[in-house]
Amino acid sequence: MSTKLPNIKTDFSQWYNEVVFQSGLADHAPVRGCMIICPYGYALWENIKNRLDHRIKETGHHNAAFPLLIPQSFIEKEKQHVAGFAPELAVVTIAGGKKLEEPLIVRPTSETIIHHMFAKWIKSWRDLPMKINQWANVVRWEMRTRPFLRTTEFWWQEGHTAHETPQEAQDEAELMWKEYISLYENYLAIPVVFGIKSESEKFAGADRTYTLEGIMPDGKALQLCTSHIISQNFAKSFGIMFQDRSGNQAHPYLTSWGFTTRSIGALVMVHGDEKGLIIPPKIAPIMVVIVPIFKKDVDSSIIKNEVQRIAQELRAHSIAVEVDDREDETPGAKFYKWELKGVPLRIEIGPRDIAQRTVVLSDRLGLAKESVSFDQLLQQVKERADRVQKTLFERAQERQQQLWHIGEKISVFGPVLDKENGFYQTGWCQQSSCEAELKKYSATIRCILPSNKLNHCFNCDQASKGDIVVAKAY
Repeated sequence: MSTKLPNIKTDFSQWYNEVVFQSGLADHAPVRGCMIICPYGYALWENIKNRLDHRIKETGHHNAAFPLLIPQSFIEKEKQHVAGFAPELAVVTIAGGKKLEEPLIVRPTSETIIHHMFAKWIKSWRDLPMKINQWANVVRWEMRTRPFLRTTEFWWQEGHTAHETPQEAQDEAELMWKEYISLYENYLAIPVVFGIKSESEKFAGADRTYTLEGIMPDGKALQLCTSHIISQNFAKSFGIMFQDRSGNQAHPYLTSWGFTTRSIGALVMVHGDEKGLIIPPKIAPIMVVIVPIFKKDVDSSIIKNEVQRIAQELRAHSIAVEVDDREDETPGAKFYKWELKGVPLRIEIGPRDIAQRTVVLSDRLGLAKESVSFDQLLQQVKERADRVQKTLFERAQERQQQLWHIGEKISVFGPVLDKENGFYQTGWCQQSSCEAELKKYSATIRCILPSNKLNHCFNCDQASKGDIVVAKAY
């Protein structure tokens, strides 16, 4: 039985947890830091996944599956990689009742095993580009966890590619972060901030990491996804060689990129309200819920038959419909449930509506609640869904603008950031000593922006080499 949600304004963290669990997205797992993704949550993930998978295939990539267990020696081949992941590794030392000769790592990411196979598969420039994608679960032993945002085990796609030239690798990394932007903004209705990670924040072993950052309603940053240029580092460590067009031996240029179930956490925070979830129509597991309004003096089968007819008509046009025709629950209890689950549209229909050949159509945002005739219903559902999708994105954009600030000096904006959160655009000399000053305010450089509007570093008087975004992060 659902209980009242915590106050979203005064207890955002607890509100988030309760929405995730009460709405049926996830449940607690018996292993600390893990979660059960419930059917409703997994249906949402499948809708997101299917859209991205379609684009991954359309852009020339091929899905494959690689082992969950990786030899420890593979992880150790790339020094930066092992140093970056060592604290988060889960290690298997006993199997079949015996101590293993070589420990096995539960994959935190799959660069090492995939690059091992690239060395076997790539022999000539004719084998390039090689574009592989995997949908998988990975394990990173997190100290502080929160469902979807940061869990010991999570689900994602990880793309891994090999290219003949550095420009092709650059084009690949750019192709994928643009796909991620499109997915977030056009489907999840979440505006993103794009940039490059600093040296201290980039992926372990990468030459460059591109990132998409989201501004959450509490003013904290959430890294939404990343795309990495690994260049030739891993190729050399794993002996990936090919004969180039001149007949010489060369190392390919590598990339990797990933999109995770963290996207669901972002969706909950960015769009949710005091009633619970709000799911953008384009990726909603249920687009429309139909709630029949029963009357004691009217045969319920008459209403149910009309409800099923409407449901079938909508489903015939690929609209996901749920019918809540339980007679042991009040309409108010049903409304509460489906509002909590974030269903974009609701149709109510009772005896009087049937007589007038109309329904009452409303949306989760409360934009309108009006009577719609049977013959206009399909068109109105489509138009209302488009309006909800557009409004969600515009509302998120407006909030992003409200939380975005320009900060000249850390001595001025640092204390405010520490107390009130928010995104601060500022200048940076790109020295690590200045970056380290941000720790005093529990903040980090979220990304280096593709702009240079501020003249001086936020910490010292040296010239800025590029604008950055500074914020606290999940």
